[in-house]
Amino acid sequence: MDRLASMAAFVKAAEVGSFAAAAEAIGISPQMIAKHVTYLEDRIGTRLLNRTTRRQSLTEIGRTYYERCKLVLADADWADSLAGEARAEPHGRLRINAPVSFGAKSLVPMITRYLRKYPGVDVDLVLNDRMVDLIEEGFELAFRIGPLTDSTLTARAIAPFRLVACASPAYLRERGTPTAPSDLSDHECLGYAHWPGRTENEWIFTKDGRSHEVAHSRNHLQINNATGLLAAALEGFGVALLAVDLVREHLSSGRLVALLPGFAPPSRPMHLIFLPDRRQTPKLRSFIDAAVEEFGPGRGDA
Repeated sequence: MDRLASMAAFVKAAEVGSFAAAAEAIGISPQMIAKHVTYLEDRIGTRLLNRTTRRQSLTEIGRTYYERCKLVLADADWADSLAGEARAEPHGRLRINAPVSFGAKSLVPMITRYLRKYPGVDVDLVLNDRMVDLIEEGFELAFRIGPLTDSTLTARAIAPFRLVACASPAYLRERGTPTAPSDLSDHECLGYAHWPGRTENEWIFTKDGRSHEVAHSRNHLQINNATGLLAAALEGFGVALLAVDLVREHLSSGRLVALLPGFAPPSRPMHLIFLPDRRQTPKLRSFIDAAVEEFGPGRGDA
């Protein structure tokens, strides 16, 4: 016999309280309901229903088996609906959170291309540099830079957030150009202060497989926003460690100079996080696919 059909018959019999009522609901005979239940009992080697001429009730194992059968049947229905969902056009509002510099420079162009492809979707993009709570603040997904701390969320790794140490020509004329990471200890290194106040002072460069950590003597200026750090660097106040995408135009124009070309600059791990829901909507699934294609681990410029 078909096991899923037998499970469906057993679940209906348990819910309505009799083989006759279950048979009427499903559209088969009471005798066939009984055969389905007997098949399951023989298969697992124990009784699922206590049956008398006047009533029936679930056994202790039957109650557990009933709950598991409901999950199996729900999963089977979901699997059958996948083809239809795959054909469904993404629609509805999608609320996304991302860091400011990454969101403004890299994510927005990707989102505009996505919206042209799926005009039925509306995106509400919130840019800030703090750690948001997806459930409490109503976000369906977020881009997160740095190590992950919440194990209850599903995460997709994307290309690391690439950084570059840079300074203005005016600053370098005044303070000199560092030739090794150790030289930065004598420079004004602009500090990135995470919300709600922790400062990111760990600058680690690599060369020939060796790590070179910068020991900052002090930070006269700490800012919790990359655009603010960029403005300070352009003003010639110090060395900033900034996203490649944020400073690319300034490096090309000569307003900023990339430092330590022989050393690989630090990078930050980056993930796309969302709630662990197996039944993702077409809008969420299509956006995740588009984001991974755009910013996936194999991407050369994150």
